[in-house]
Amino acid sequence: MAPDKKKEKKDPSPVGQSGIYIFPNGDQYDGEFKQLSDGTIERHGHGEHRTVEGMVYVGSWVNDKMTGEGKLEHPSGSVFEGDFVSNQFHGKGVYTWPNGSFYVGPFAENRIEGEGQFTDTEGQVWVGTFRHKAAPGLKFKLNL
Repeated sequence: MAPDKKKEKKDPSPVGQSGIYIFPNGDQYDGEFKQLSDGTIERHGHGEHRTVEGMVYVGSWVNDKMTGEGKLEHPSGSVFEGDFVSNQFHGKGVYTWPNGSFYVGPFAENRIEGEGQFTDTEGQVWVGTFRHKAAPGLKFKLNL
């Protein structure tokens, strides 16, 4: 009887690499990526993506999607810094509008959602429960 031979399993997961990739539309990615068995490249790990329109994302990527902690800056001047899941604001974060007002708190699928704090352009702070664009029952926070 012949001895049992173990079949070697090849690891199908791609090897991580880093470098600069310029997309056909002119967007540029500088960071970690993986090359799949079919030759395609996916952003994976930490990197910076700049669009030709001026949008910049710096942070974590998983399977070619913004996932993990990151910072997204829009050409308008608005900025989101916090948690991303599959290209959406999801988790804790800070969203700053171009006028300087900002919201700190939870997000769900790109929406302000939950107990948070909004600071307006005058520095006045409002706290309470936010539901997308509505925030019934907000309370003004006095700092004495």
